[in-house]
Amino acid sequence: MRKYEVVYILRPDLDEEKNTEVIEKFNDLIVSQGGEIIKLDKWGKRRLAYEVRDFREGFYVVLHINAESKVSSELDRVFKITDEVLRHIIIREEE
Repeated sequence: MRKYEVVYILRPDLDEEKNTEVIEKFNDLIVSQGGEIIKLDKWGKRRLAYEVRDFREGFYVVLHINAESKVSSELDRVFKITDEVLRHIIIREEE
């Protein structure tokens, strides 16, 4: 298993319930694929450096996970097709 840091930005116009639903969707995906979540950090709404899809703010979520590379590939695929996600990045941490 490898360590990853995952950062994704959700649309700021989502209500609290929808934010929680989307975050749980990604957490469940990681766990169901055999990964484990070490730390979940919700940064909340922050101003973006530049406009993304007509939004100037976004809801930041940071995850630290242990997972196989197939989990990060699947997570990347799901991020790309999820409309609520403005941006994401998955970084493999060095041992």
